[in-house]
Amino acid sequence: MWMRTTCNLEFQLEDPTPLILMLRARSGARQWIARESYTIAPNVPVQEYTDIFGNLCQRLTAPAGEFHVRTSADVITRDSLEQAQGGGFVEIPDLPNEALMYLLPSRYCESDRFGNMAREIVDGLPLGYDQVERITTWIRDSIRYAPGTSAFPLSAVEANIQGEGVCRDLSHLGIALCRAISIPARLVVGYLYGLQPMDMHAWFEAYVDDHWYTFDPTESTLRGGRLAVAYGRDAADVAIYTQFGPPATYSDMQVSVELLDAPPG
Repeated sequence: MWMRTTCNLEFQLEDPTPLILMLRARSGARQWIARESYTIAPNVPVQEYTDIFGNLCQRLTAPAGEFHVRTSADVITRDSLEQAQGGGFVEIPDLPNEALMYLLPSRYCESDRFGNMAREIVDGLPLGYDQVERITTWIRDSIRYAPGTSAFPLSAVEANIQGEGVCRDLSHLGIALCRAISIPARLVVGYLYGLQPMDMHAWFEAYVDDHWYTFDPTESTLRGGRLAVAYGRDAADVAIYTQFGPPATYSDMQVSVELLDAPPG
């Protein structure tokens, strides 16, 4: 399916402010970026680099006053997602090197605190995909998805205690539970067609059956129409913008995702 995604950021800055932006998606096996636009105003020098997770990051210093970032991308992405019921657990010695970091506890995914709970949730299931699917269902049934209720990320422990959270918080819990039973899991931030209310969205992926599979505790039915922008261990790694120095006195973000009737001409 063809989609057009847009993200517009507006800042009001008191002083020149260093920013790291993470707003450019990469093409890959699941998505192809056919056309993109990326503008900033006022115009300032930008340096782009790739972080340790493979994300494209833009580094700049925004001037004092109003500062605008506008992005748009025409992409082809999958309208349905691969699933692998019965897919097997990958033994630790057989994992690819790049998956090993996603086995460890991280700032918002305290997997070392969830061993007993994770084993209780998946008790009796075959090792691998079915366990992650059960974890996702358990979160959906037990933790209330409440968009707009969390200004700051909740850790997996906090989300479990609070019993509600936004998409990234529920994903933190899913990731922690997966890692607690030695399944690599990572956070993904991007766009989801048809999301209500529309915003950037977060879900997680787990490595089973020699493949990264998508899981989303906020959705009753796993669906496609996704554009992944950034991957990381948790929310600390995938902020679409990171600001240094005095906080912005005002900022606004507008996100949209629409279907295209035909490939862009």
